[in-house]
Amino acid sequence: MIMTNVDGYERWRKSARSKDSEECVEVGASVRAGGGVGVRDSKQRDGSVLPVSAAAWCRFAQEVKSGLHDPRG
Repeated sequence: MIMTNVDGYERWRKSARSKDSEECVEVGASVRAGGGVGVRDSKQRDGSVLPVSAAAWCRFAQEVKSGLHDPRG
């Protein structure tokens, strides 16, 4: 797994469902050619970023919305 620094991403956001909790991840848009997103820990905003392709992120988001990754079963 390749982690990068926070440079190269913008418009960081986290789920509205997380409310005021800091126990979540944030997603930022890549400013580099080819696009994609970066995923980071909301508690460590200056820490490492996991780069993910746009297609992989869209697939993951669809799976979450469908309940596939619901930890409650």
